Amino acid sequence: MQHAVSHYAALVDAKLLDAAMSLLAETTWDGLTLGAVADRAGVSRATFWRQVGGKDELRAALISRLAVDYRDALWPILTADGTGRDRLRAALEALCEVADRHLPLLSAVDTAFHDAEPEDKGGSPAGFVGPLTRLIRDGMADGSLAEQEDPETAGDLVFNTVCWPYVHLRRHHGWAPGKARTPLLDLVVGGMAT
Repeated sequence: MQHAVSHYAALVDAKLLDAAMSLLAETTWDGLTLGAVADRAGVSRATFWRQVGGKDELRAALISRLAVDYRDALWPILTADGTGRDRLRAALEALCEVADRHLPLLSAVDTAFHDAEPEDKGGSPAGFVGPLTRLIRDGMADGSLAEQEDPETAGDLVFNTVCWPYVHLRRHHGWAPGKARTPLLDLVVGGMAT
């Protein structure tokens, strides 16, 4: 799927992706039809098929947009000054903001992060977990986070402990971003502090 993800990201018009996300806010992935996406985007079905292809290609393009958004959101945090703990908190805030922007997709396709890029040997999406692992290591080095026996596993746990409960609380419980984010991040980051 990696090849399709990177290939279709550059080819698909943003209004088609926006239309698909708008429809996913109202239905499931299985309930999403390409005709409905074309109609919502205001393009002919022939134009949609020429630009996107099928449903697999649409999914790949949506996932690629998620991956690029996550990378762009985390890069400034990874290169910023500050303690590992503060930067981990900022990275998790950014993860939640990215999740908000892609909430319909993440609710409809719970494997989106796994589908976005090759998995590491442990089965986790390394490109998404890797930045958190780095920040955990930085926090261990500067003393702002407790020592972790396996920082890679800790990064995977932190990613999944924040991402999926946040998506669930936002989408299925209708919680506002602050209501879902603040206590969740306090719990996770506070639990890792020295």
